[in-house]
Amino acid sequence: MNEWTMDRWKYFDITHRDHILCNPTTIEKLDEFIGLLRLEREASVLDVACGKAEMLVRMAETYGITGVGIDKSPFAIADAEAKRDERVSGVNLEFVLGDGADYEPASPESFELASCIGASWVFGDHRGTLRALTAMVKPGGLVLAGEPFWINDPQPEHLAAEGQDEPFFSTHDGNVKIGEEEGLTLLYTIVSNQDDWDRYEGLQWRAAAEYAREHPDDPDLPEVLARVARGRDIYLKWGRRDFGWAIYLFRKPG
Repeated sequence: MNEWTMDRWKYFDITHRDHILCNPTTIEKLDEFIGLLRLEREASVLDVACGKAEMLVRMAETYGITGVGIDKSPFAIADAEAKRDERVSGVNLEFVLGDGADYEPASPESFELASCIGASWVFGDHRGTLRALTAMVKPGGLVLAGEPFWINDPQPEHLAAEGQDEPFFSTHDGNVKIGEEEGLTLLYTIVSNQDDWDRYEGLQWRAAAEYAREHPDDPDLPEVLARVARGRDIYLKWGRRDFGWAIYLFRKPG
C-alpha cells in the first residue's frame, strides 16, 4: 500500500496524536542532547520537518533561541504554534508551512544550528540532508540529523515489504562516515533502544484503534487501519530486529 488516497498529513496527525516526539526517542534523551549543545542566548536555529516543534520549544526554554521551524503538515504547524504560544510566547520562533527543500534563508551560512530529525527524504537522503544543512550554518556551527540505520543486513522480503529494491539507509557507522566525508566532525550520537522503538510504534497502533472507536464513520478509516496494520506487521516481523535510529550531532569546520 504505497499509493495514498487520503491526506497523508491527516494520517500522521491521527497516528501521532499521542506522541510528544514524533520519532523513536525519549524526552530524557532529548533534554540530555539539548544540554550538550551549549548554545548562546538568541542563537539562530533552523529545524526542517520540525513536526510539533517539541525540540525547538525546548531549545527556546533552555537557551532563549530564535528559530525557524518548517513542516509540510498543516496539523503539525498548528500544534507547533499552539505550543510556542503556550510555553515560550516571548521568544521569536517562526513556523513555516512548506517543503524544507525549498527554504532559502535570508543569507547563506546564517544559522548557529540546523537540524532535520527523521526526514532525510526532504533532501533526498542522509548525505543530501547533511550537505543542505551544512550550507545553512555558520562556520563552526552545528548540524543535527536524525536518521535510521540497519543493525542487520535487511532481508529481501523486508525490503520488498518497504517498497525498496535496495537498502535506502546505511549502517550506524555508515551514517557517521557520510558526515565525515562531507567535512563534518562528529561530536555525539544518541541511539534509540528497543523500548524507544516499541513506544514509538505502539503509540501509533493505540492511536489508530482509539480513532476508529471515536470516528467509525470516517471514510478514511479503512486506509488508516490498513496502513497501521501493515506497518505493525513489518515492524514486528523484521524492523524490531534489524532497524535502528540515532540522532547525530556534527560540527562544521570553523
